[in-house]
Amino acid sequence: MNGGSAVIGIGSDHGGYDLKQAVIGYLEEQGIAYKDFGCADKSSCDYPVYGKAVAQAVADGTCEKGIVICTTGIGISIVANKVRGIRCALCSDTVSAKLTRLHNDANMLALGGGIIGEMQALAIVDVFLHTDFSKEEKHRRRIGMLEQE
Repeated sequence: MNGGSAVIGIGSDHGGYDLKQAVIGYLEEQGIAYKDFGCADKSSCDYPVYGKAVAQAVADGTCEKGIVICTTGIGISIVANKVRGIRCALCSDTVSAKLTRLHNDANMLALGGGIIGEMQALAIVDVFLHTDFSKEEKHRRRIGMLEQE
């Protein structure tokens, strides 16, 4: 881990545990600082606990971005998106990961540990973490519309 880089929050339930460990390995290889919000093993647990913890850390600025993983990625993305200021995208391919960063300035990535393989997941994480928001006016406007209540 590199102390000079932004911290990535990561969390999963039991269904995403193995993939979370693989993503942590990738982050360590790349020298990317991270904070693991759990879970600690493959014992059955509740994804809302971990998805919300990562989302709150991203929303309050403790972490720059977040990665959350459950079996499908659906439940944990729903819980993350309930936290104000979070734009969590469930991605199963690198094109979606790139476009959600370019167009939506997504600050969290959700993955389905039972849906995609490790190689695909790591490619998605790489694209997500290394693609900047385009800052185009139309995309800024649309994000503003998303954040209105």
